[in-house]
Amino acid sequence: MDFRFNEEQLELGRAARRFLEVESSSERVRAAMESERGFDPAVYKRIAEELGWLAVTIPEEYEGLGLGAVDLMPILEEMGRFLYCGPFFSTICLGVNALLLGGDDAQKGELLPYVARGETTLTLAHAEARAKWDSAEIECEYEKRGDDYVLSGEKRYVLDGLTADRVVVAARAKGSKGAEGISLFLVSGEADGLSKSHLPTVDMTRREAALTFREVHVARDALVGEEGAGHALLERILDRARAALAVEQVGGAERCLDMAVAYSLERKQFGRVIGSFQAIKHMAADMLWRVENARSIAYAANVAVDAGDDAEIAEMASAAKATASTAFFQNAADNIQIHGGVGFTWEFDPHLYFKRAKASEEHFGSPAMHRERVARAMGL
Repeated sequence: MDFRFNEEQLELGRAARRFLEVESSSERVRAAMESERGFDPAVYKRIAEELGWLAVTIPEEYEGLGLGAVDLMPILEEMGRFLYCGPFFSTICLGVNALLLGGDDAQKGELLPYVARGETTLTLAHAEARAKWDSAEIECEYEKRGDDYVLSGEKRYVLDGLTADRVVVAARAKGSKGAEGISLFLVSGEADGLSKSHLPTVDMTRREAALTFREVHVARDALVGEEGAGHALLERILDRARAALAVEQVGGAERCLDMAVAYSLERKQFGRVIGSFQAIKHMAADMLWRVENARSIAYAANVAVDAGDDAEIAEMASAAKATASTAFFQNAADNIQIHGGVGFTWEFDPHLYFKRAKASEEHFGSPAMHRERVARAMGL
């Protein structure tokens, strides 16, 4: 398996770094954190119109570039490195993947061109307070009434749920249990009966919402995929999101290493830079090892995504998510330790990465959950 980027992919990564080190600098990230929407719409528009990133994985017939998950990796890695605040991940890695995997031609034709142009944002609402990331335990229900489906229930941890134009919602047929009876629906972000509230989380760089559905009516053509077969479709969507998030986490983990090394070569103690002490050297070496280990498995998972074998994708995505989550969180913690007392002060950035690392660790399942999933795939 060849993990090397081609020249076009390398240039995409270089362009992403040049853009994001300005437009997602510490000052810009902090401004986005304090803003009403949680991101700068002007920057998002430039990402669509000038850089074309939103079109990368959208097929050419829907005004996209028709590329794959591997081509998206350089962008995601740099977004993780610079803590990009915006609905890129939720739109592309959740919403677009839901349409590509389960949407019909009409749904894709209606939405994907507008996504590629940066005019429509999407997200996925599947997690709940009790079920959390176990898609077989979804409690949000739907029933048929005439020509409509009617949705009732509550969703939590919805990425960019306050601002998304369309939400792909997972719900189960009334009275169904387990993996049976689950379906996915496209719901307008302004639908009657839908109420949205900000969900305060430790990570202020990525907005989450709670969505409450009180008899929300959607037409029959809002169904994404086959009715009652949504559990398998949902897992396919989530596995691709896990593989993508792992790449983003690698970028964050490497940025923590870079920050720690830079600070250790500036900060002096006992008449010498602290980077000259063996304890710091060993800590930095461990951080580097974690980055490279996580990068290898994250890249492999996205190669598997492009290959299209769902069983392999599931196993590799879980391995990548578990490994990258641990790498990012531990590197973020070590970065704070190397910075010492200033590491968790508001004025310095290490705490922002620590908080993003913790939130990302939990999204789409904890490392422990994914290790269990890999073990089951191995027959253990």
